[in-house]
Amino acid sequence: MIASMTKYSFILLNGEQNNLLEQLQELGLVDITRSVKPIDEQSQKLAGEVDLLDGLIQGLNKAFVPEGTVPEYIDGDIVRLAGGQIMRYSEDSVEIKALEKEIKHLKAWGPFDRSILDQLAAAGVPVHFHVLSKKQFNPEWKEQYALALISEGKKTYRFIVAGEDPLPGEVPIPESNCEEKQKELAEKQKHFQKTLGRIASAKERIPELEKLRKETLEKLDLHLAGISAVPAAEDTIVTLVGYAPTDCDEKVTEALDATGVLYIKEEAKVEDNPPITFQNNWFVRQFETLTDMYGRPAYDGFDPTPFISFFFMLFFAFCMGDCGYGLILVAVGLLLGKSEGFKSLAPLVTILGAATVVVGFLFHTFFSIDISQWKIFQPIQGIFLPAKIAGYDGTMVLALIVGVIHICLAMCVKTYQETKNKGLLGALGTWGWTLLIVGGIAVGALSLAGVLDKELTKWIVIVLGIVSALGIFIFNDPDRNKLANVGVGLWNTYNTATGLLGDVLSYLRLYALGLAGSMLGMAFNNIGTMVLGDGSNYFLWLPFLIIVIIGHTLNVAMCALGAFVHPLRLNFLEFFKNSGYEAAGRNYNPLSK
Repeated sequence: MIASMTKYSFILLNGEQNNLLEQLQELGLVDITRSVKPIDEQSQKLAGEVDLLDGLIQGLNKAFVPEGTVPEYIDGDIVRLAGGQIMRYSEDSVEIKALEKEIKHLKAWGPFDRSILDQLAAAGVPVHFHVLSKKQFNPEWKEQYALALISEGKKTYRFIVAGEDPLPGEVPIPESNCEEKQKELAEKQKHFQKTLGRIASAKERIPELEKLRKETLEKLDLHLAGISAVPAAEDTIVTLVGYAPTDCDEKVTEALDATGVLYIKEEAKVEDNPPITFQNNWFVRQFETLTDMYGRPAYDGFDPTPFISFFFMLFFAFCMGDCGYGLILVAVGLLLGKSEGFKSLAPLVTILGAATVVVGFLFHTFFSIDISQWKIFQPIQGIFLPAKIAGYDGTMVLALIVGVIHICLAMCVKTYQETKNKGLLGALGTWGWTLLIVGGIAVGALSLAGVLDKELTKWIVIVLGIVSALGIFIFNDPDRNKLANVGVGLWNTYNTATGLLGDVLSYLRLYALGLAGSMLGMAFNNIGTMVLGDGSNYFLWLPFLIIVIIGHTLNVAMCALGAFVHPLRLNFLEFFKNSGYEAAGRNYNPLSK
């Protein structure tokens, strides 16, 4: 649910805004309307400092320090220390890798004295170094030239030729030999060990960098809020506008009264474009991240998160469709809860895993094995999804039914929102479509269930058709000419008829993804069973377990990816389109410490 907001307009003498903003930052509840990007020299400087600190923290975290490295503490500014050591670490790492590569190259040539080669060249007997593929190398060259084969690789020969040399594959003579480069490498590694000690010390001071980053961000946020003040009365006074949730009115008012600042408090309006914050229960809050991926609603819109929370969870479980895979996700969610970096994702993963366990059980599938045949479940066979519904695949029919319900709910939401924002007369066109489609489906379902007899069903359909036609073709816009309304109604009819069919068929992806994952899992089970045979050979259990574990691990990963993307698509496209959802709002971002 979208939280109602209160608008605060501040009027104060120019120069007093910084003091007010610092107090609001301590309060941590008021969102001052401000830019989110640097817009002057000072804000660009502060943003640059944040970027620098981000880079230092990231660089220190990436730097690998072997266990047992003794930190070499260096007193001084942590920013300069970290920057200098990260640069040395990077330079040393690159140089060591280059030396190791060069030594590997020199080892293939064996030991040689460059000074002797220079003396031979001066005496008129130059020595040439060659690297040539085995296909190109001609063994007869050994008889024709002063050629010595130095080493043999998988695909190449390395050889030298003294004197006349018209042969292909010549390479420059190495400037130094392997022994010299190994000494250079040893010195560089000794220097690198010292760098590692300083990096280890800098790593221990990462919390200082993180604290400094937070303080710099607070300064940047405060500065952006300060320069958003609007001057008035020849720069004598300035005005600021802020918003806070209405639930916090008492706390905000008490804090503002203590400052002595002149302010005007009023209910926020749509035209003010106030920031959007949600008030949802614990379960729905786990899915607010998905709503933010698309964008927050306008102030007079609706919060789609409660709808996303249920249907995304259902669609995800539908696509996974395996009780065993659900148990794996629950275990992953519990493990993520113990990790600081992914702790916020743990509840969502656990919820999706639990839903997959329930739906997978109803689909009677456990690691692609049909558990409906197990004796333990014989007494509860009735709760499993039937293989056929009306002669069609049960999962496919259920996917279409869920899709129809999802779209009907979206149309009901759109009708409610338009009625609330435009009034009943302004929403008659939408009411017409909702009565025709949602009402028609409801009447058809009741008739098939035997609740309504044929005669009553006929009259209800006729009445729905007439009322819907009036809303669709005549009163879709009360302020427009009726003939124009008819033309618009015909165009909307074409778009709706073609669009709805495609929208409903889109939900077949739920069935297709579930089927694909199940079939792939069965394939791994069959391959493993073929390897195992009758199980009498105990040595075959190991390859059986390897095949099954690796196969299902890959399948879980692929299924989870599809089960995340496609349900998200069904909510972002099919539901949002039919509900008229628009992401026109901005996030609530209060000044805070």
